[in-house]
Amino acid sequence: MTTALRKIYQLKVSLKGAKPPIWRRFLIDSAVTLPLFHDALQIIMGWTDSHLHQFIVGNRCYGVPDPEWDFVEINDEEKVKLNQLLRKEEDSIIYEYDFGDGWEHKITLEKVLPFDHDAVLPLCIKARGACPPEDIGGIWGYYNFLDALNNSNHPEHEEFREWVGVEFDSAAYDMDEVNQLLSEYCR
Repeated sequence: MTTALRKIYQLKVSLKGAKPPIWRRFLIDSAVTLPLFHDALQIIMGWTDSHLHQFIVGNRCYGVPDPEWDFVEINDEEKVKLNQLLRKEEDSIIYEYDFGDGWEHKITLEKVLPFDHDAVLPLCIKARGACPPEDIGGIWGYYNFLDALNNSNHPEHEEFREWVGVEFDSAAYDMDEVNQLLSEYCR
């Protein structure tokens, strides 16, 4: 692909329903395929890629087709590039991860920048809030989890402390670690 057709996208991904907000701002090649974009999102958000996912644009869904899920038409994400879904600033799509917990992320194209061959992409440039633990029960389960952790009298306090295995800081985000992982797995 010629450089003239490639751009750098500045995107913001926000976890829908999170209060306080959980979001990431990052740069990525506009011509990245959806599977590689999915990998980058998993790392940037902090998920473990343990569940199914899909991209939703209007009434079209893109993901990994599965004959057992034939009640919804899933377009093969392998055949689609990001710049086919997001074209101009303020365009947005939904990224759903873990259909059981239903984590929905709004991805907004904030800026379209000229392509630079020397740019290190993808690159997280700003973030707020920790990623919720996997299998916590969606946004409402996450709030219950936080309530239980922060209240030693909560009936699930000890169970959740044992389950999470470490101190959980809902504000923590290690951008250096994230960018290191991006450099190892998404370039």
